[in-house]
Amino acid sequence: MSWFISLLVLSGLIFFHELGHFTVARLVGVYVEVFSIGFGKRLFTFHAFGTEWSISAIPLGGYVRMKGQDDADPTKKSYDADSYNSKTPLQKILILLAGPAANFILAFILYFIIALGNPQVLSPVIGTVVKDSPAFVAGLESNDTIMSINGTNIESWKEMAQMIAAAKGSLDLQINRAGYLKQITLAPKLENTKNMYGEDVKRKMIGISAAGVMHKKELSILGKFKYATDQTVFASTLIFTGLKKLVVGDVPASEMGGVISIVKLTSDATAAGWMSVLFFAALISVNLGVLNLLPIPALDGGHIMFNLYELLFRKEASEKVVIKLTIAGWVILFGLMGLGVYNDINRLVG
Repeated sequence: MSWFISLLVLSGLIFFHELGHFTVARLVGVYVEVFSIGFGKRLFTFHAFGTEWSISAIPLGGYVRMKGQDDADPTKKSYDADSYNSKTPLQKILILLAGPAANFILAFILYFIIALGNPQVLSPVIGTVVKDSPAFVAGLESNDTIMSINGTNIESWKEMAQMIAAAKGSLDLQINRAGYLKQITLAPKLENTKNMYGEDVKRKMIGISAAGVMHKKELSILGKFKYATDQTVFASTLIFTGLKKLVVGDVPASEMGGVISIVKLTSDATAAGWMSVLFFAALISVNLGVLNLLPIPALDGGHIMFNLYELLFRKEASEKVVIKLTIAGWVILFGLMGLGVYNDINRLVG
């Protein structure tokens, strides 16, 4: 059942992406011939609003086929008034941006729904204390709750970790130990650790780990909007940075995942509850938005690149060049998908 929900979530995210393209295309007067979720053999089809709507056999993406625009054959063009090719470069760019934009908007909505339920955050409760660390020397103990640092109230483990990492000198901690408040002063120490990308970095630490205690974060209406905005921006930055590190080689290609990883992680999130499903769906939605903006000709970003060329130089890119780059784009895209699936299988059997 959880695997079915995973595919449903993925299909829903793809639907919203394509709906963004469809909506803006119709608004600027482009006729949309086909709206498909999935590729390959069509399993279910109906007609509405002058468009053929389909669910296809391979649920690894989707597409809207506009009049005069066909990635499978870039030479098929139409310059009728209701065709994609008859529109200005700016209008075409808006159509192309609408898909990724829909994913970012959907992610914001999902994060806002999470905020409405008051999201769970990790409490600043100490689990273990590393021997001979600053925390150990200062007398911190397991189950101590850090209430404030330098007079600033601490509500989550993340806030506490950020304050420790940014410390300029000693820190004054107020802790709750079995209902009694204590004051402890200590100085963080620069230690070797790994960041979220698996890179070796130096960070100020005090030598404690979390006890794993969670609590609900109560948010005002403005706080809920801020939470949704911050999470969407953070997820986008995280994925952009991860892609950059992957390209320059800071993160090995073996870390890249494919559709199997997405389905498995969504399945695991399903088992953890609806909040986890929403959180993971929002992250995948941002991922889809970011990936589709890459300047690969088979993706929205590649088409945006061609239209920017037309906008700047007042002429369409050479058909010969477009065809060659489109073929190269498909090779790159399928290569990346193949690498992701290969890594997924290695993880499953490993």
